[in-house]
Amino acid sequence: MAKVLIVEDDDRVRVPLVQSLTTRGHCVTEAACGLPALQSVVDAPPDVVLLDLGLPDIDGGDLLKMLRAVSTVPLIVGTARDDEREIVRMLDAGADDYIVKPFSAAQVDARIRAVLRRTSSDQPARVEVGDLVVDPAARTATLEGESLELSRKEFDLLLCLARRLGSVVTKQQLLTEIWGQPFGGTEKTVDTHLSWLRAKLGETASAPRYIHTVRGVGVKLLAPTD
Repeated sequence: MAKVLIVEDDDRVRVPLVQSLTTRGHCVTEAACGLPALQSVVDAPPDVVLLDLGLPDIDGGDLLKMLRAVSTVPLIVGTARDDEREIVRMLDAGADDYIVKPFSAAQVDARIRAVLRRTSSDQPARVEVGDLVVDPAARTATLEGESLELSRKEFDLLLCLARRLGSVVTKQQLLTEIWGQPFGGTEKTVDTHLSWLRAKLGETASAPRYIHTVRGVGVKLLAPTD
């Protein structure tokens, strides 16, 4: 069973699909507009999202970008748009799969199971660094048992350092892996996010506990020694 969020404004498509997927054992919630769906993903993250592109309040492609800014939830685009360029654009924007209408509930169910198999098998184990715990699967971080409220980029930055625990990571590596800027990116972007992350970890660059600067090289994550 999966927690499925269906974002579809056409009642003729949404209602029977909700009923069919529920019958197949899924826990299904629904939204007829994009912005309430975005809020739903933030408040009660589903296991997978089925997203129509023709929504009344916002273009589905724009909503996809907004969803990807706050969540890595597996996402299947389900739409009548069958243009190859549009399919490629949505996959490049972060969709995990693309299915063209008309489709059956059985096909959607199979796509859900396939996407969840792929995404769940890629999740690494959580990382513990002193009292700091980083969980890639849940995309959560806790410090001394308290949840850290991190932005998407702050979490990605912390996870990147945690996966290389004790090793120096250059700012150019961070720009490439987190911001997708292998060339021409500005290190000020990294410095700003490092500053925000340090503040949430209760430290500063001049008085580090977890994130240590190696002058002229980069930064590394270490467990506190005190």
